[in-house]
Parts: sequence; C-alpha cells; structure tokens
Amino acid sequence: MAAAFSAPLAGTMFLLEEITFRFQIREWLTALAAAISADLMTVLVYGTRPCLWLPVNSNLPPVAYPWLILFGLVLGVLAWCYQYCLLNSRVWYRHCTHLPSKVQPLLPLLLVIPVGLLDVNLLGGSHMLIDHLIALPSHSAAFASLFGLLSIYFVVRFVGSMLSYGAPVPGGIFMPILVLGAILGALLATLLMHLHLLAAGNYINLVVIGMAAYFGAIEKAPFTAICLLTEMVGTMEQILPMLIVTFISYTVNDLLGGRPIYAPFEKKCLAWTKQVSNFSYKATVPTRASNLLALVGIVWLAKFFQPGFRHCTNV
Repeated sequence: MAAAFSAPLAGTMFLLEEITFRFQIREWLTALAAAISADLMTVLVYGTRPCLWLPVNSNLPPVAYPWLILFGLVLGVLAWCYQYCLLNSRVWYRHCTHLPSKVQPLLPLLLVIPVGLLDVNLLGGSHMLIDHLIALPSHSAAFASLFGLLSIYFVVRFVGSMLSYGAPVPGGIFMPILVLGAILGALLATLLMHLHLLAAGNYINLVVIGMAAYFGAIEKAPFTAICLLTEMVGTMEQILPMLIVTFISYTVNDLLGGRPIYAPFEKKCLAWTKQVSNFSYKATVPTRASNLLALVGIVWLAKFFQPGFRHCTNV
C-alpha cells in the first residue's frame, strides 16, 4: 500500500486494523520502517507524484453536509451487500456443479469480452477508471445519460468483482472497492449538481469521500481509509467530511452484522500455516547475497526504464 499509493501511514495502519488487531510498538515500528522504505524506493524510481493522484482544489461547502448523512447510510448498506456477496461468492461457485472447477476461472475471462466492447474504460487498471470518472462530467452534460452511465459502471464492476474473486484463482478486492466508492460518490455528486445543490468544482470531493467511506466500511478499517485518501489527495481539509461519512457507513455496516473482510481469509492462512509448519528453510550466505543482487538489479532496471513508466504518474 505504501509503495502503490505513496501512503506509508495508511500502510502501517492497515497492519493494525486488518492483520494484527493489536498495537505493539515493535510491530508498529517495523511496519512503519518497511512502509517508509517502500515509499522511498517508489519516489526514487517513479518520482514524487503518486500513481493515483486526485487533485482536490476546493473544500466541500457546509450546505452539502446534510447530504453526507444520507450518503453514509447508503454506503453502509451497500458495504454490507458487498461483504455478503464476496464472502459467499466461492460458495456459489461450488454449487455450480455443472461447471467443472477447472473451467470456472474462464467465466470472468469470457465476460471481459462483452464488457470491453461496451466500454473499454471498465477494463485495465482501476486508477485509469477513476481518472475517467473525474473527467466524466466535462464530457457528458446531460444528467440522465451521465447518471445512467455511472449506474451501469457500478453494476458491472460490482458483479465483475464477485465473479473474479469467487473464481478458484487468486484475486484482489482492494482497488475494486476504491473504484466502487468513487462511482458512488460520482453518482451523488451528479444528482446534487443536477439539483443545483453542489458546484461542479466539488464533484471530485464526493468522489474522494465515497472512496474513503466505502473502503473503510467494507474493510472495517476507518483509520486506514482516512489516512489513505488524505495521503493520496495531499490535503488535510477534507478529513471532516470523510470522517462523517466513514463513521456513519461503518456504523450501519456494523449494525447489519458486517465483519472484517479479511477475518475468514486469516483463518484459512493459519490453517495452511499449520500444514506446512514442518517445512523449514534456512537461507545461506550465498542465497542472501543473490537475493540482494537481484534486488539491486531490479532497482537498476526500473531506473533505466523510468521514462517508460511516466504514463502511470503523468509526470
């Protein structure tokens, strides 16, 4: 997280809220040192601008704050729906007895084809879709078309996230959650702009707030979400609205019976660790030296090909 988003504090908080569930100074300092090192290497190779940079130039006006309460309630319910579908997605796959397990990973792959034909922005890296969402109001002035397009984006990405994660192959949920939160924030901003209750310049504010609140509610990690979006945006002035929506959505999800999304996965990892506990590996001096040389070589290659990576940072 520290390397991908230039967010060392969020990476350290993620360890506390999602992995260990306790605060021990040795673990905290070790994680913080690792996060700082990862962020430093990213800065040296890619530059100081994070890959997912969100330019928030204005503050959300207080007149829009009452809408944040409703936004938090909706996000809390949708966060519970995401958790429920995600935790049961692999069970649903196992119930598909007519589809062999070796063929099931092909299902999300085949569905990518019509999605790509519908809108290529839905494919590829999620940071590209978020950039597209930020620029979307300038390309579509009609409320109905913009609101409908964003709704389709949400449904497609939500269903695609479930199908991809439920398939018996490795999959991730980190960026899909941020994208869904950004789409929900864009939906609310589009509605308020249509009702003349929000200025066009504050559109990105609700996108950022939606990302923080939806991530914090689903992951049950509100401090990580606030730190992550604050470090990504680069301003402290949006913390209050992010706190309000994240707190409400987190509380609603908790009242509905939501639980930490990584808790079931941690139990599976512990069970797997017990199975391989008899396996031992001792790194020899030549092995450590080769690993160090490999690391130096990777850093040198990344520095050598740095101009080719500039498209990610737009520098």
